[in-house]
Amino acid sequence: MYTDNKIISCEFCSRCWSNFKTLSAEELELVNKNRYEATFKPSEIIIKQGSPSSNAIFLLSGLAKVYMEGYAGKNLILNLAESKTLLAGPGVHVNSRYCYSVAAITHVQACFINFDVIRNVISANPGFAAGFIEDLSDKALRLHQKMLNLTQKKMHGRLAEALLYFSDSIFHSDEFEMVLSRQELGEMTNMAKESVVRIIGEFENENIIHATPRSVRILNREKLLVISEKG
Repeated sequence: MYTDNKIISCEFCSRCWSNFKTLSAEELELVNKNRYEATFKPSEIIIKQGSPSSNAIFLLSGLAKVYMEGYAGKNLILNLAESKTLLAGPGVHVNSRYCYSVAAITHVQACFINFDVIRNVISANPGFAAGFIEDLSDKALRLHQKMLNLTQKKMHGRLAEALLYFSDSIFHSDEFEMVLSRQELGEMTNMAKESVVRIIGEFENENIIHATPRSVRILNREKLLVISEKG
């Protein structure tokens, strides 16, 4: 939902993208004049795959899933986007279309920034351009690793890796809220919902994790790591 901007200036925003710190006061003001804020409820679509990519989107708060809409209604979740994440995928630079969809998992506050302004700042500020390229490269590297894991690991390894991703990269704890449904876990690990349920049950029987529909606690991290690496 569109809202009036609550952040008065990008210059004094405590949640801004770290790369914005390379901008001059004048460049920050240009960004500030060409942005608007919006809030989203859980499950609301923030970006629709194939839609025009006229804006870069910066997550100020909340958690969202980034996914590709595939064939026959099947989705592939690429990753979860946290606060202080900039969403400006490769389609922005290729065909001016978003190449993925993004949906809110929790309540999300986002900042939409005109991408023509981002292009102008990239051209004028080498430090910002280097940071932008570094961010794109980091995302590409992680996506390449994910594709390797999805194609070469067995199902147990893929699910173990997903649980460790939640623990290490999202919640930074061995006990965390399970923000995805079993169906969405399947979309993240390229397996059927029934396989996810079965393998979670096996992990519980082996005292590797304790799981409820809404939470997971890792009981044996070492074994889960071995499954992830050998999977």
